[in-house]
Amino acid sequence: MTRVWKWNRPVTVREVLEDLQQERSIAYTTVMTVLDNLHQKGWVRREAEGRAYRYEAVSTRAAYAAALMNDAWSQSDNPAAALVAFFGMMSEEQRQALRDAVRIVQGPEETREAPEARQEENPGSAEDAAGR
Repeated sequence: MTRVWKWNRPVTVREVLEDLQQERSIAYTTVMTVLDNLHQKGWVRREAEGRAYRYEAVSTRAAYAAALMNDAWSQSDNPAAALVAFFGMMSEEQRQALRDAVRIVQGPEETREAPEARQEENPGSAEDAAGR
């Protein structure tokens, strides 16, 4: 899957094989079997091209990682504690990326506090601003 995600285009068994062989010796049939298994599991779709197939990822690597995190979180008997433990393992850079992601998901309206909400937190501030 790493190669398919990296190239972000339909690939043949031969292309994956040639790339993998730069790192280690591997058989054509091994790569073909793995891609066929990924197809059967629904991770890649394939389209015939002559006597071969071109394989393409069904989802992005980010979507796959998100699904893994969601599965792990939902299987916990204490999801809040699991999240706290997970966040504790993060680097500062990762925590900042998480904050940025939360802002994106919330949208601009939810991240900016309405003036009325700020006044409710400090009721005297509205009177003071009015000069009373």
